[in-house]
Amino acid sequence: MSNITLPFVEEYIRGILPSNEGLFREMELYADENHVPIVHKEVGVLLQVITKSIRATKVLEVGTAIAYSTLLFCEAMGDNGHITTIERNAKRICLARENIKKANKTNNIHLLEGDATEILKSLEGKYDLIFLDGAKGHYKDFLNDCINLLNPGGLLISDNILYKGMVATDELVVRRQRTIVNRMREYLQYICNHPQLDTSIIPIGDGLAISYKK
Repeated sequence: MSNITLPFVEEYIRGILPSNEGLFREMELYADENHVPIVHKEVGVLLQVITKSIRATKVLEVGTAIAYSTLLFCEAMGDNGHITTIERNAKRICLARENIKKANKTNNIHLLEGDATEILKSLEGKYDLIFLDGAKGHYKDFLNDCINLLNPGGLLISDNILYKGMVATDELVVRRQRTIVNRMREYLQYICNHPQLDTSIIPIGDGLAISYKK
């Protein structure tokens, strides 16, 4: 995997941040051993800081995996927060439900099973923050529904937007990833010029885009 920041900088940042314990540490070890994608440590901390700073109480997440970021959002929001999260991988859904139960957060988390493209169209209500961390080639397909579901002044956060550095330069592009890279470039171009959004791109983790709904 290509680093999008200098390795020694990334190592320093991760080393200075407090280590997670308990269930979060268990999930980190499981993800590392089983090649399950979860948010990078520094990204997880940023997500929590943002969640607290905007005083979010309703979060929508596309891409639950094993519920690592789901539970980070829950922790940041506190007991009154609620997150709706979408996942289509059956094995990961089972693991996510187990982790949610271990964390005693079943009342704060609504896990929806299925294709996000269809589920997003069926949702009602508004969210303070929406986190896109699902199928990388389909972010643009999710976008209009996400904007409609987001409160004015809310944030849309898109993860993995630099995709191992490939999005930024053709020199790193792996042939079998070309379609995803092209779609991500198109998505970034779109959100950076969207009339309803103000977007910032941050080169941490695997790349993060933060978009404010006007």
